Amino acid sequence: MIEISSYSVQYIKDPFGILTGKRYEFIIDIEAAEDDDIYSPKGLYVRAVFAKDGDQAKIAKHEIIERETERILDFELEDEEEQLVLAFCLEHWHEADE
Repeated sequence: MIEISSYSVQYIKDPFGILTGKRYEFIIDIEAAEDDDIYSPKGLYVRAVFAKDGDQAKIAKHEIIERETERILDFELEDEEEQLVLAFCLEHWHEADE
């Protein structure tokens, strides 16, 4: 299981009005236990695109990135981890400047 240590959130502008709803990019610093498959001593963060359209909300895309190298890891979040990230985004999306 991962733990969230810090984050930033930014509104993604859609100048052409192609997308329905709004999108937000979250950069979420995470910590994983040493025995976890995604653990890296170089540090990790999740780049997540959070989509909000009325009452509907979802993680449209996410990547796990090694902090020191900026290398995208070939791992997906487990279901419970993705739910943790979604709940976190739901709690913090309004902090972005639009």
